[in-house]
Amino acid sequence: MDLLMLSRIQFGFTATFHYLFPPMTIGLSWMIVIIEGLYLKTGNKIYKEMAQFWVRIFALFFAMGVATGFVLVFAFGNNWSTFSKFVGDVFGTLLAAEGVFAFFLEGGFLGIMLFGWDRVKPWVHYLSTILVTFGATFSAIWIVMANSWMQTPAGYKIIGEGANKRAVITSLWDVYFNPSFIDRLVHVLLGCWLVGIFLMVSVGAYYMARKKHMEFAKFTLKLSLVTAMVALILQLVSADSTARGVAKNQPVKLAAMEGVYETKEYTPFTVIGIVDTENEKVYGISIPGLLSFLTFRNFKEAIPGLNEFPKENWPHIPSVFYSYHIMVYAWFGMLLYSIIGLILWYRDRLEKAKWFLWTTVFSVSLPYIANTAGWFTAEFGRQPWIVYNVMRTVEGASRVVSREQVLGSLIMFSVVYSILFVLFIFLLNRKIQHGPVEEIAILKEKHYKDIFSKGADL
Repeated sequence: MDLLMLSRIQFGFTATFHYLFPPMTIGLSWMIVIIEGLYLKTGNKIYKEMAQFWVRIFALFFAMGVATGFVLVFAFGNNWSTFSKFVGDVFGTLLAAEGVFAFFLEGGFLGIMLFGWDRVKPWVHYLSTILVTFGATFSAIWIVMANSWMQTPAGYKIIGEGANKRAVITSLWDVYFNPSFIDRLVHVLLGCWLVGIFLMVSVGAYYMARKKHMEFAKFTLKLSLVTAMVALILQLVSADSTARGVAKNQPVKLAAMEGVYETKEYTPFTVIGIVDTENEKVYGISIPGLLSFLTFRNFKEAIPGLNEFPKENWPHIPSVFYSYHIMVYAWFGMLLYSIIGLILWYRDRLEKAKWFLWTTVFSVSLPYIANTAGWFTAEFGRQPWIVYNVMRTVEGASRVVSREQVLGSLIMFSVVYSILFVLFIFLLNRKIQHGPVEEIAILKEKHYKDIFSKGADL
């Protein structure tokens, strides 16, 4: 395995592991805002218990996200130094903004969100929760903006030549609002929201199946199933807009997503299929004309096939095709869980449907699969470009790092991240098993009440 492939695997591995955590902090924080808002509006203590429980879960994900995020910064400088030099003017502006608008906002109010429940007024705590949520969201905005610029670069010019060439900003507004940014940002944020929602679905189903914390479980499941349906419908609309943007800005990627080799009218949408790269065909079940309609709102109009583009500019077709379809299948899985759950809730049979509750415990994996597969689709589909149609991936790799160094660091990260993941799962499971109510605090409160009652009797 050569240096370039090892560098790609290492960055892909560390980025994928890191991406387990920020989407949850974003999605979960928005759900906490909703729950705490319900508490302030209704005064119902169950909403306060829910908010406090999910804040503790949020803190664990937040800590892991921060710890694993720093690694990516060093990877840019070590393994992709030529790329970092090329995009330094663009990325420096965007990532500096992330630090100012995101980290300062989160860091400034995170302590109040975590520990200020009985130390500040309720509205102050709620404001802190909102600001932490904005901070997490702002972080996503700047990261997606930078990645979208790699997909659809705009507002720049290239100066220098060879190893010294670099992109310089000519229009900051065009860099910010590059052609794919808005569509991709909405799609990513909805994906984050679904991750947070389905963690709530999973935990609520677990408690209900075991008949523990039943009031908490009922409120959690009802809220999360309703918001899941809303988010899934919005995600479908967002996916349609995003795919049409891909058709306009990255037609090779769209052709790879559906394995369209030949340009022909009534281009089919493949429901399930297998890519045959040797014969340049896709075998499976497809719906004639559906891809044409989804892209152009016209069943007849042809999607440009891969054969219209130079083969050296093709991505790895199976990787893009399978990643894209896995993302779609995961969305359908989430939709199915939501529909069945809402029907059972409407018929007042949710508590008795043990088969559904136990299978729903594992539903949290679906938004993770969808998010990861979606990012794989976006990044695999951009290849062989690291900056689309501007700089090839092979040109962006460092020239002074050896194959052995990258392999050694990849093994090290694999070991360290495995330990971190085991520790994370242990702590997450411990918090979930502990439940939404602070049992120790309850025992202490009961103990003090007993003392006071005895004192009153004396």
